[in-house]
Amino acid sequence: MSDLHHDPANITNPEHHDHHIVGPSTYLVIYGTLLVLTAITVAAAFVEMGALNPIVAVLIAVIKATVVILWFMHMKYQSKLLKLTIGAGVFTFLVLIAMTLSDYMSRAWGLW
Repeated sequence: MSDLHHDPANITNPEHHDHHIVGPSTYLVIYGTLLVLTAITVAAAFVEMGALNPIVAVLIAVIKATVVILWFMHMKYQSKLLKLTIGAGVFTFLVLIAMTLSDYMSRAWGLW
């Protein structure tokens, strides 16, 4: 009875494709990359850049998050549907941040 629902060509569920196997050397390179980016974050915290300090810190954090999502969460090797889902989530997050910042910047702080 289980042969009735067996799909060897994977036509029914195309998102369940063969799994991509990542070797240990890739994980070591990514680990080293994350360590270097963490060291850059710490070094940037000690450099006085004025208003650019939080922007640089967030930029480095975005790069580290992208590395984690692409390789540790294996999004680099997933279907286009999952990539679209991640992209939609990131877009929604950016819209919410933009709305929050527009509200924050439009207030007349200290004028009441």
